[in-house]
Amino acid sequence: MSDNHKDQMFLPTIQKTSTLVILALICIIAYSVAVVSKVEIISDTHDTKIRAARQMAAAMTELKSQRMEAGVFMDLENDPNETGLVGTQFSLITTDEGDLDAKLTTLDPNFAAAIVELFSRAGLQAGDTVAVAVTGSMPGANMAVLIACAVQNIHPVMITSLVASQWGANLPDFTWLDMEAKLYAGDYITVRSLAASIGGRNDVGRLLSPRGREIITDKITEHQIELIRESGLAASVARRKATYEKVVPLENYDAFINIGGGVASLGTSFKHKLLPPGIVLRRQVESISRSGGIEGALVEFSRRDVPVLHILNISALTRQVGMPFAQIPIPEIGVGELYAEIRYNIWVTAISFIIVAGSVIFVGYRSHQQIKARMREHEPDSVL
Repeated sequence: MSDNHKDQMFLPTIQKTSTLVILALICIIAYSVAVVSKVEIISDTHDTKIRAARQMAAAMTELKSQRMEAGVFMDLENDPNETGLVGTQFSLITTDEGDLDAKLTTLDPNFAAAIVELFSRAGLQAGDTVAVAVTGSMPGANMAVLIACAVQNIHPVMITSLVASQWGANLPDFTWLDMEAKLYAGDYITVRSLAASIGGRNDVGRLLSPRGREIITDKITEHQIELIRESGLAASVARRKATYEKVVPLENYDAFINIGGGVASLGTSFKHKLLPPGIVLRRQVESISRSGGIEGALVEFSRRDVPVLHILNISALTRQVGMPFAQIPIPEIGVGELYAEIRYNIWVTAISFIIVAGSVIFVGYRSHQQIKARMREHEPDSVL
């Protein structure tokens, strides 16, 4: 047998089974260490979120019990979480098509915690005064904002558009003003609406029946709230701005919070679907503006550099704050990304990566040197 056959076949380190096994073990160990090193980052506003969510849960229970006492039938298909606060598909005070899943999401007590998160991102704090525009379309969102204000000692100045879209507060005997009155009486919220309009097209209930408009105006009168009913949308917007200014000059408000798609709040000077939910910057409003429309209250506040919070497009909004959308059943209070975020320990992860990367680089470099040395020897039986 020749000497060449007697020589052991050349294999660089990277081609050896033992080396590959060792590298695999290093990777598995490093990955395992990184995974078990995850840490829970508690939200800075965790305790406030818990208080807000619990207060909203109590408020919803109170409203539900009153509805049940009135013998109201609960539609388990459209109200699977049995809140008792989901409206109907059609009524005399219903304006537009509504997103049922969005209504269900805002009727989750954790939505109050989501509002606390948005307040924190907007820099709101105790003692601030905010202008609030609500509609009857999302009573859950209205509750969440007012309860978040109450828990954080923020003073809301609120104007309501009373009509509602499908599945909202669109029952003639249980409108948003009825809910608001009961929440105020129970000390769940700290203020009531300063004024109210019919809402809907032109803010005067266009497309509603005469009976529907009558129900709304009678309800506003019943609750002894100032009625906003002007000849046109521009006049209605001007009246709203004047109403807000009775309390604080517009530029001195610490934020403007819009809930829903009220036309007097949004106006017609931009396409509403292009306005992102959550915190809205002045440049975002200006970038979608168009000539010829009527500017709503939101545009006026934005122009004065007042921070704007836009509570609409609930699916996208929940993604922003780490909250599930239309969850059935309602998640437990205090659980989830909204309250605490699970993250990898950055130092452990970095060290694990360095060890794995270093091992691969070392083996690769070592094998490269071995191959170069072998090639210099000009061995014909080299395996490269």
